[in-house]
Amino acid sequence: MKVSAIIQARLGSTRLPGKVLSDLAGEPMLARVVRRTARAVSISEVIVATTSEKADENIVRLCAERNWSCFRGDEKDVLDRYYRAAVESLSDVVVRITSDCPLIDPSVIDVLVTKFLDLQPDIDYACNFLPKRTFPRGLEVEVMRFDALKKAWREDQNPVWREHVTPYIQRNVDKFRIFGIQNATDYSHMRWTVDTKEDLLFVRCIYDHFGHDYFSQNDVIEFLESRPELMDINRHIKQKTV
Repeated sequence: MKVSAIIQARLGSTRLPGKVLSDLAGEPMLARVVRRTARAVSISEVIVATTSEKADENIVRLCAERNWSCFRGDEKDVLDRYYRAAVESLSDVVVRITSDCPLIDPSVIDVLVTKFLDLQPDIDYACNFLPKRTFPRGLEVEVMRFDALKKAWREDQNPVWREHVTPYIQRNVDKFRIFGIQNATDYSHMRWTVDTKEDLLFVRCIYDHFGHDYFSQNDVIEFLESRPELMDINRHIKQKTV
């Protein structure tokens, strides 16, 4: 069974344009996400899914330089981009990762993917933020069977939902069998995603401390518990909702 991690990436962010190529301790943020995702032993392939827009040529160029698989698709219809990337790669299972999560933890990916595969064929979709968020924001992982992704692609008529890929699945529990995992400790108050300049400053503090991308979520938590003032950098940022 082929398990493909598809990382959506574009340079046209409204809140922080160009963020996915921002420097983190000498590497572009996207490179940190790809490298960390690729360390998950449950993943067969990592694909960067960017847009067909000229503005994203720099992402395509980086993928070519690093020999990463790259797919180009619709800028706004990200559900279509995921579906077509999965079709092209002959994926049986799709793992959704976003490029604004440079602290993504391969061990969290492995826990969720392994549980998802163990529960086959009885679930269609799994994530680590439903029914309740307990992981830090920025460690989101979603896993779905290809046929569930295809069903959403065929049926979802809401452009806003399609931009966020999976709301149709999450909000139709009568059509999809959904499973969620929880963290042992609730760290949902921690914000590790990058949407704003404050978020980027926070993540740079993490990378400047470690100097590499081999750390785990527990390493980050231990560091932040020793330097709790760092969480004040982006504590006030509000997450956009769908």
